Amino acid sequence: MELDKFVCKSYRNHDNSLKFSWSSPSNIALVKYWGKNMDQTPKNSSISFTLSNCNTKTSIVFSKSEKKLNIVDFTISYDGDIKNDFRPKIEKFFAAIVKYCPYLLHYHLEINTKNTFPHSSGIASSASGMSALSLCLMSFEKEISEEEFSSDFFFLKASFLSRIGSGSACRSIYGGFNIWGKHKDFEQSSDLFSLQINQSISPKFGNYQDTILLVDENQKDVSSSAGHSLMDNHPFSIDRYAIANKNTSALKIILENGDLFGFCDLVEKEALMLHSLMMSSSPSYVLMKPQTLEIMNEIKTFRNMNNVPVCFTLDAGANVHVLYPEKDSKSVTDFINAKLSKYCFQGKFITDHVGKGPVII
Repeated sequence: MELDKFVCKSYRNHDNSLKFSWSSPSNIALVKYWGKNMDQTPKNSSISFTLSNCNTKTSIVFSKSEKKLNIVDFTISYDGDIKNDFRPKIEKFFAAIVKYCPYLLHYHLEINTKNTFPHSSGIASSASGMSALSLCLMSFEKEISEEEFSSDFFFLKASFLSRIGSGSACRSIYGGFNIWGKHKDFEQSSDLFSLQINQSISPKFGNYQDTILLVDENQKDVSSSAGHSLMDNHPFSIDRYAIANKNTSALKIILENGDLFGFCDLVEKEALMLHSLMMSSSPSYVLMKPQTLEIMNEIKTFRNMNNVPVCFTLDAGANVHVLYPEKDSKSVTDFINAKLSKYCFQGKFITDHVGKGPVII
């Protein structure tokens, strides 16, 4: 059984406290994942690229408990302050993964985490957070496991665990471009973990830029998890899943051929479809702000007038990701400063680019 390979079957107890720390990036989906199964697998495949500057730094201190516990014992803090509103999500995560990581029932976990960007505002903070947490767990498992496993398996299981905590988190384990979800055009692709696809990407997408315009730094009104559940009875869900898988095939060709304007067209359509699904859910909700619409119109106008392949995408929030090739950085940065920064909260934006993936601290 495929799931059985992720179970840690033999491990030794470690009496001394051990600490592991990882910095893991967020990622931005180009073909969107929206709608999931009960086992936290996706209804459709998605393609993303990993960011660099938007990341979560997480450390865990593992301390031996006097006896085996019934549930995973942990405390969690954000930048040094206890964060009890994070507990329900982490408790649910540990309850789901303990069958794969049974050693956790023998330890107390002191978790401390911090983002370099606003969390719960639509920049996939759960992706960076859950991937960083899972990588810390895997570092501990590597230390105590009596079974030898490869570096490839280390990251594969980290991606597998991350997905259970937050679907998009599995795409943050690897740098560059990634696919998650079984798809006919990607050999070895899986619903259980992400797969890196960098070997077939055109150099035109090398060090691709992403400037994130912070329209709204507040926590979004509807969580991504709640949004996914509304797809279960959505009138357009079946058509959406078919279109997403078709767009995955189309984006594969675009990334291989280096079709920058084709990239713009597909990525923008995917972003708009994501938000149209939210607006046509029951109950419906709107996460875009008036400034979001202004930014999108400005980008389209600039692209058409200057023949520069710059485009927008959005996650489930109001903030806008401005995507463009590195060679056009000067003209696009000037455009952002002159035309788009005024739509940002206090003029704030984050300059980012395709990243190389998580790093151990």
